[in-house]
Parts: sequence; C-alpha cells; structure tokens
Amino acid sequence: MSQSPAVIIDQEAIENLRALGDEGDDTFLREIIGIYLEDVPQRIADLKGARASDDRALYVRSAHTIKGSSANVGAVEMKNLSEKIEHRAKVSPLSELDSELDELQAAFVRAKQALQPLLA
Repeated sequence: MSQSPAVIIDQEAIENLRALGDEGDDTFLREIIGIYLEDVPQRIADLKGARASDDRALYVRSAHTIKGSSANVGAVEMKNLSEKIEHRAKVSPLSELDSELDELQAAFVRAKQALQPLLA
C-alpha cells in the first residue's frame, strides 16, 4: 500500500493570494512568492546560526517566522515542518533538531520548485 505524496503547495492559498490582487493581474501573488523565496533561506541561516550559538529564542522565533510565511503562500509541508521544529525547540536541546533542519531545507527546495512557475 503506497502512501500518497505530501502536499507541497495548497492551491487554495494560492487562489486566496491571487484574489487579493487586481483581477487578471498576478503581480501581488508574484510579489508575495518572491519575498517568501528570498526570506526563507535567511531564516534557515538564522536557524543554523541559532543552533551554533545555542540561542533558543532566535531558533524558536525563526521557525515561527518560517511557519507563518509558509502558511501565507500555502507551502503546507514547510509550514508543518517548521511548526514541528518550533515546538520541539522549546523543549529539546537544539542539537537534537539537526535532522529536522535538514528536512526543512529539503522541503524548501520542493516548495521553491513548486512556486517558481507562478513567478513567470
């Protein structure tokens, strides 16, 4: 029995963003996605820096930021992983979250691949 693939992008969230822009113009949608694709690598770098300096507050805040921005653009897998990381970072040593951080980076690659066509 095969498992269905994880939802990477929620199309309803994309349509909601599209509806916020002018009808027939995806400028707003492209702008929001562009900001997301630029911001998340910085937040991931923040997670790595927080891990290196054992800065729990920065780690939790960075994961929270990724969770919120991922929810905004419908990046479901990213939202779910960053939410898991945020909660675990509150109670676990940051050194125990390395595999989740690796998962988050891989999920971002998938999200970026799925969102990139919307920028065209």
